[in-house]
Amino acid sequence: MTNETWGEVREELIKRVGRNNYVTWIEPLKLSQLANGVARFEVPTTFFGDWVQRNYADHIRTQLVSTGADVERLEFLVKGGGVNGRARPAAVPAKPARAVAHADDDLPGAPLDSRFTFESFVVGKPNELAHAAARRVAEGGPVTFNPLFLYGGVGLGKTHLMHAIAHELQSRRPDLRVLYLSAEQFMYRFVQALRERQIMDFKELFRSVDVLMVDDVQFIAGKDSTQEEFFHTFNALVDQNKQIVISADRAPGEIKDLEERIKSRLQCGLVVDLHPTDYELRLGILQQKVEYYRNQYRGLVLADGVLEFLAHRITSNVRILEGALTRLFAFASLVGREITLDLAQDCLADILRSSDRKLSIEEIQRKVAEHYNIRLSDMIGPKRLRNIARPRQVAMYLAKQLTLRSLPEIGRRFGGRDHTTIMHGVRKIEELMAIDSQLADDLQLLRRLLQG
Repeated sequence: MTNETWGEVREELIKRVGRNNYVTWIEPLKLSQLANGVARFEVPTTFFGDWVQRNYADHIRTQLVSTGADVERLEFLVKGGGVNGRARPAAVPAKPARAVAHADDDLPGAPLDSRFTFESFVVGKPNELAHAAARRVAEGGPVTFNPLFLYGGVGLGKTHLMHAIAHELQSRRPDLRVLYLSAEQFMYRFVQALRERQIMDFKELFRSVDVLMVDDVQFIAGKDSTQEEFFHTFNALVDQNKQIVISADRAPGEIKDLEERIKSRLQCGLVVDLHPTDYELRLGILQQKVEYYRNQYRGLVLADGVLEFLAHRITSNVRILEGALTRLFAFASLVGREITLDLAQDCLADILRSSDRKLSIEEIQRKVAEHYNIRLSDMIGPKRLRNIARPRQVAMYLAKQLTLRSLPEIGRRFGGRDHTTIMHGVRKIEELMAIDSQLADDLQLLRRLLQG
């Protein structure tokens, strides 16, 4: 294969993996030999070769085969060494060039996602404190809280903010050495250094960064030697007034099998919780994504109410929410139809089913009683005063709409009422919604409180 052909393959890989990932992980590769179905590449370090093998080998092989090359597997050789993990790795330089996780710096960082910037991060009440704290760190000024510890459930934006900080620092302070990686990669690098007797190189590398960012730190819990090294690295950087940013799926004190001294250290900075998304934040995220998809799928029509419907129904995870929108636009494009509420319900039936919260009738009754300032006992009791009967009918209507309970079951939860009474209450609310704007607003608010 000529260098010209490899150049064409690399151009195609830019489109496949994104420019940032390409610059970090593909551009440093040097094709040294292609023979007997094996493509051999020179790489700067063993870690680098292992990472490319795990994450990009399939992309590279596919593009090589598309040019007519006979490639069954890839091998990555360190300059002056052997193949992949069996090779002698290139020595870690005492003072690598400054950059943000660039491959030719020997920084064992993970690639940054070009989509995860502050500009693409939608801010709402559940995440505004985490966003403000991340912004402050990204300014690259004097360390004000150390570490910054971000925690929350899956798909709430922890990794997005971590990448955004790294991108911003890269732009504002190119002189800083910023290292972003997962806790799993930290452990992998540490174990590799132990195995290859390069632990002093490992220590020097990790203690020489200006900003250390470790994602999913709960991964090291229960791994004693890795925790020991992490603790010493943490202390060394704090003593040098270097910034540390950590993320996890729960608060430091709640991470099982994490050493107490590490928990104490992690709690000495600013600990920020990314709360579950609310309706307004989910809608804002969808509206931002739609702008991108309208450019990608030109000519598609999005009917009113679809985004609001998705924001109401898919409440557990932003990734699932974004994935649902991606599927919806792709499906509508393939079948050539307008994106309507009916199409969304058909196309996303499985996601909608799995995302439905299992609301209880008691929860609905309690929330409605609080909203209308009546006693829960009156709602399920016999009183027929208007200020009690109307909220009772609202609760019946919501129980019918938001749960899978049958009318007789709902009736039993409302003081043993007959199913015909429940039907009457549901129909009454449906009629009033069309003419009573206050009632319609109440129902919309209650839906948000119960579903979001």
